[in-house]
Formats: sequence, C-alpha cells, structure tokens
Amino acid sequence: MSQNAAVSAGDPLWYKDAVIYQLHIKSFFDGNDDGIGDFRGLIQKLDYLENLGVTTLWLLPFYPSPLRDDGYDIADYYNVHPDYGTMRDFRRFLQEAHKRNLRVVTELVINHTSDQHAWFQRARRAKAGSPERDYYVWSDTPDKYQEARIIFQDFEGSNWSWDPVANAYFWHRFYSHQPDLNFDNPRVHEEIIRMLDFWMGMGVDGLRLDAIPYLYEREGTNCENLPETHAFLKKLRAHVDAHYPGRMFLAEANQWPEDAVAYFGDGDECHTAFHFPVMPRLYMALRMEDRFPIIDILDQTPPIPDPCQWLMFLRNHDELTLEMVTDEERDYMRRVYAEDPRARINLGIRRRLAPLLENNRKKLELMNTLLFSLPGSPVIYYGDEIGMGDNYYLGDRDGVRTPMQWSLDRNAGFSYANPQKLYLPVIIDPEYHYEVLNVENQQKNVSSLLWWTRQAIATRKRYKAFGRGSMKFVAGDNAQVLAFVREHEDERILVVVNLSKYTQMALLDLADYAGSTPVELYSQNRLLEVKESSYVVTLSPYAYYWLALERETHEDDGTTDEGMYELEVQGEWSSVLTESHEFAAQALPAYLRTARWFGDKRRSIQHASIADTLPVEGGGETAYLLVIEVSYREGASDTVLLPVAYAGADKAQRLLDESPRSAIARL
Repeated sequence: MSQNAAVSAGDPLWYKDAVIYQLHIKSFFDGNDDGIGDFRGLIQKLDYLENLGVTTLWLLPFYPSPLRDDGYDIADYYNVHPDYGTMRDFRRFLQEAHKRNLRVVTELVINHTSDQHAWFQRARRAKAGSPERDYYVWSDTPDKYQEARIIFQDFEGSNWSWDPVANAYFWHRFYSHQPDLNFDNPRVHEEIIRMLDFWMGMGVDGLRLDAIPYLYEREGTNCENLPETHAFLKKLRAHVDAHYPGRMFLAEANQWPEDAVAYFGDGDECHTAFHFPVMPRLYMALRMEDRFPIIDILDQTPPIPDPCQWLMFLRNHDELTLEMVTDEERDYMRRVYAEDPRARINLGIRRRLAPLLENNRKKLELMNTLLFSLPGSPVIYYGDEIGMGDNYYLGDRDGVRTPMQWSLDRNAGFSYANPQKLYLPVIIDPEYHYEVLNVENQQKNVSSLLWWTRQAIATRKRYKAFGRGSMKFVAGDNAQVLAFVREHEDERILVVVNLSKYTQMALLDLADYAGSTPVELYSQNRLLEVKESSYVVTLSPYAYYWLALERETHEDDGTTDEGMYELEVQGEWSSVLTESHEFAAQALPAYLRTARWFGDKRRSIQHASIADTLPVEGGGETAYLLVIEVSYREGASDTVLLPVAYAGADKAQRLLDESPRSAIARL
C-alpha cells in the first residue's frame, strides 16, 4: 500500500480527533526567494507543523488563477499556480506530509470559476442555449432572483453583471469576475466529479466545499440551501464512499444552525461543517462577561448524525463574519471589536485573533481553551499559535494574510528576497513586530504562547472525549463562569472557564458526578472529591480548568493482566515516541511506577515527557534511547534514560515469559 493510500486507510472517523491547521501556500515560507511562499518552502516547515501537534493541514486554493480573490477565482482546476511550484512539488509535499501522518485537505471551489477560465471564455462566445453556454447562468434581465442577498455588499451592487461578448447578464453570488456555474447542466456535474477524482486519486484526504449553499437558483427563493443542492451533495458523497473510503468533505455553509445541519444530511452528505454562528458568540460572551451567548447558540444547534462532526474556529483567512447574528448583536460586535471603521469589511471585521483580544495572553489562552473544548474539531489559523498581528490598511482581507513570522531575520525569516518583492509586507506594528514576535523567539521561551499551544494540543489529543464526546452544560450560580462536561466512554472532562476580568467564585451542580475526583489535566493534581452538595470553584481573571472526573482514587498501573499496555498505532511503531502520543502521557508513567530499576517510588509521578529520541542501530533493527523528563507532585524533576525497541508478537511473548516487565506496550 502506498504511503498516500495508507494515511487515508486508517480510522474512517479520523476527522473527529483532528486538530486542523489552516494556511496559504504563499504566506507560509518562500523556498525559492521570489517573495512568494511555495510548496518547496512548505515542505521545509513540515517538521514545525508536526512538532506543533496538528494532525491535518488545510490548504487555501493553489490553482492557476488571476488572483483577484486570493485564488478563489480559479482558472484551471488541474494544475498548480506557477508562483507556488509545480504538480511535482505538490505530489512531493503530499508524500512528505503523509510520512509525518499529517493529512491534507484542499479546496474544491465549485460554486464559481474565474471569468478567465476556459469554460467561461468558451461559454460567452457560444450560442445561447448551447451546451457550452449553459455551463453558466445567463439572463436577458438583471431582475431575476431578486430575493437573493448580495454577499459582498462593499464591492457589488447586484448579483448580475453584463457581458458584452455574450450580450447577456451572468449570475454571480460573489465578485463580478467570478461567474457561477450552472448546476442544472449535467455536464457541470460530470466536470465536478472529474475534478474530485483527479485530486482524491492523487491522495488528498479531504476537500473543503467552498460556498456550498449557493449552487442552485430558483425564482421566489433566496437561492440558498435549496433541495437540489442537497441532492447533488448526496450524489457526490456516494461517489466518494464508493471510490475513496476514509476521505472527508468539509462544508463551508455560513448559515444558521438549523440550515447548516442540513449539510450533514442523514450522514450521507458532508462529513464535517463549520459552525459559523458559534464563533462570533465566543467573542460576545468574552466581552459581555456572560456565558449566555455560548449556551444559547449551542442550545439552538440540532443534533447531528453520529459519523459527522462540527469544525470550530476562532479566526481564518476571511473577515470575522457577522452574518449569522442579529442586527443588534452585529452593532455591538462592531462597536467593541472594530471601533475604527477601516477594520470593518462587508458584514464583518478584518482582524486577527491577537489584536481582537488586545494581545491579552490570558484572553488568548481562554479563547483557545474554548476552541479545543467545545464539541467539534478545532481549526487553527496560521500564525495564531504565536499571536501574530495584522494590518487592515492593506485593503480587502489582505491584512490577515501577511507572511508567517519565523525569525527576526530580514522579511521575518519568510524569504530572502528583496523586501519590495514580497507578495505583502511583513508586520512592523511595534506591538506585533516580527523582530520580537516570531517562531524562533518563542521556541526558545518555554513560557511563550507557542509552547502553551503545543501543550494544549498535546493534552487535548490524549482524550477522545474532546473530539467524540457528548456535551452537557453544568448549572452554576454565576453567569460569568461557563462550565460543561465532555463525556466519551469512561472519560469525563469538566471544563470550567471564567469569562470575567475579575476573580470569580461559582457553585456548580455536580451531583451527577458525586464520588468522583477532579484531576487537573495539565498538572495531574487531584482536587477535592465531588459531593452531593454544590461544588465550589474559584477562578482568577480569565482562568480555565480542564478536569478529568475520575471515579477511581487509587493509582492504576495502566497495564493489562499480562503486564502490557495496549496502544493503537497507525503507520510506523516509532510514531508513538512523540510527546503528543498517549504512550508518553499514559504508558510511560504506568511503566515507571512498576519498573524495578526506577528508584524514586516514594514520590507521585505527575508527568513523564520524551525530551529526546536517539536512534541506536544494531541487530538489523532500529532501537531508540529515550531521554525522559519525569516531574513529580513533590520536589524536583528527574531525567532518566530508557532503551526501547519493537518486537513482534512471538518475540514479545518470549520476553514476557522471561521477564514480565520487559515489554510495556502491545501495538
């Protein structure tokens, strides 16, 4: 089985546990010093992304395009824009990503094309009513479909534009240089399936379906969420299930919850979808210091089919959209988060996460904790892991699409090109200047936001409850404190956050969990046992807790009756030797507690982490010497060395017969 096929052939529900990293090729790293990021540069930074702990990369459009809408105006669906490299570069990138067990999601922009696409150029010159002309939607009048809203209100006055070559109006839901495809034409369906086969056949793990609610037009409707759209998605999904098991569709449907849920179908349309309405309400709740906006929108969200998953995000490449809020809420958000009118665009706010939160470290941690805790898989926008700033003076949404800040070197370490050649200037705002705020600096500082993000991702990945668990709000007497429980099988995680800038106390109703002991996930410190009465929590400003509610209060060695710890591994066995894998979080502490050679059994192990992995060649197989940092609940930490190697089932059993503790993991 090829490496590309192997990644997608694992758990078919992999997207439920995914931590997704969104990036644009042009913005990440320049591999050929022309001022524009490319696939060669991205390949060089895959180790950084692997160490960050993310599991999936979502790439913005990289196809040939006039780039009038940052690549969403596609002129050729079967190639790579020459600024970003070649198809050979893309294939190598895909191979290198899969070697690191990083899945790749790309864009399938099927609502519209560029007006430079060969289809449109052929259509505008073809006779009216011909198959070529019918690739797009035409009219002799701009008065049709008047109930459809105009999405880009700052740039377009109508959804119709006149084409002098065709001598007719063409339909577009976005920019006038992006004509909408005609999905009433069976030939368009065939083209979409051909495109899908091309990219999924190459090994892409998922496709984001851009602007999916707007595929069809019908008179007397708002031309959104029509039954015909869902019928087409079912057709597309059936094709994927039949030919590409284990792949994923992601719906970009900026709709109210009851409409967005429809894009899951009965589990037979999209696998995942963004939960757009939750995002602005996270900011509202934080600014209002009140949990109501979060509880209210999640209470309005209908249940989704079991195989499906929401995707949660704080920011992305577009504006912070305020379409799915009331007029009153929109006015409030603009007033408190975009006082400068230049920070506003369309119905949203064009700012990054850190500037929105006033570069307040406590707020950044709190919002990311909510992102990692709410039902769904989190999406991190490139640069937000270090708190990058923005520049809304650049126009459109370019202010949140500036070069990644790698170091204090020229051009923020993004490129060695002449600074005037950069596709966009780097951030030089004093508060977010690249000479201070960059990956290199934060990697050296264990107290940095980058290190905190790595730890948060690693901790989240150890618990299936975050990605697959149910959610139940916990009643409390303080509206400024939000509390809920995520539960999956034997895991129960209590999440408590203080939305206030002041210290708060809350009485939580945890009667359903009486007898359990809260254990803080980061430190493994045990708190007071939960009783039938209200549980008291005190939180400093913008503080948060992740607490495992454990029934058992005694130490468990984590092994089976045979003296082995069972782990599920995809790919090479050595992939368990990373800080983010449960081997480091659970198997190592369990083994150390019982190992005869481990001297300090008087103290309670709080955490064991793999500080370094040294390969040792011998006997025809590669073994490893692990440098393990062991921290305790009492006193200073220790460093220990542990040799590990892989043994097949028969050899492992012989080792166990000779010494029951000589093998600690069954893969």
